[in-house]
Amino acid sequence: MPAFNSIPANVLMRRIGTPECPVIVDVRIDADFSDDPHLIPISYRWPHNHIHDLCAQLQGKEVLIVCQKGLKLSHGAAAVLRSAGVPAQVLEGGMFAWRDAKFPTINPTVLPEMSDGQSSWVTRHRPKVDRIACAWLIRRFVDPKARFLFVPPSEVDAVADKFAATAFDTVNAPWTHEGELCTFDAMIRDIGLLTPALEQMATVIRAADTDCHDLAPQAAGLMAISVGLSRAYKSDLDQLDAGMILYDALYRWARDGQGEQHTWSEGHGA
Repeated sequence: MPAFNSIPANVLMRRIGTPECPVIVDVRIDADFSDDPHLIPISYRWPHNHIHDLCAQLQGKEVLIVCQKGLKLSHGAAAVLRSAGVPAQVLEGGMFAWRDAKFPTINPTVLPEMSDGQSSWVTRHRPKVDRIACAWLIRRFVDPKARFLFVPPSEVDAVADKFAATAFDTVNAPWTHEGELCTFDAMIRDIGLLTPALEQMATVIRAADTDCHDLAPQAAGLMAISVGLSRAYKSDLDQLDAGMILYDALYRWARDGQGEQHTWSEGHGA
């Protein structure tokens, strides 16, 4: 049974990567973070003694506080937020419990720096499969407020330089295709997100994006829907919003639904 105002690591793990994920704030002191300089996916660091500075921007949001052991820093910070009307809980057992469960952690040194509380990313316009999948991955596991810039292919590098954005899925980008692997493959590997569900998604995405549908039977369907979305939306950002729902569904299938099948219901005749 969870302790007072806390949730266990396995419950949080099932919520990360979904629209129901809470805002996760890591309040570990610098010394504790130096001992294990990794973050829970989608979390960000904030000083415990300045947690009151977050009260306004966290109003109306569900919040989870993380420290090293899930004790005084977490409970104190969560209590401060609750006193301001923010529904805050703590991660039971803190980062020790998360680490002991062998759940994924992110190395923040591989991620771009944030400006005004959000990261900026740039890629080629008119996305189909890999670029939408990567944007979904970033928003669900790295930065929920990530800003995406879709520009002509010839302008990606210059826009990245002038607008302090991280390029992806283009020739000179930090993350792009590597041999038979897609950008999505490279991102989950380098960021530290090699979970069974995301690796299964990567196979389907790679199969659809490289026209190797024999790798995964789901690839043809993903490609068809992706082409349809690109035709249905003139705006790349509107297409991304629609694509978030598509990849939310694909993630839940990869995590929980691969064994489910559908056949003609009984009672409808032979």
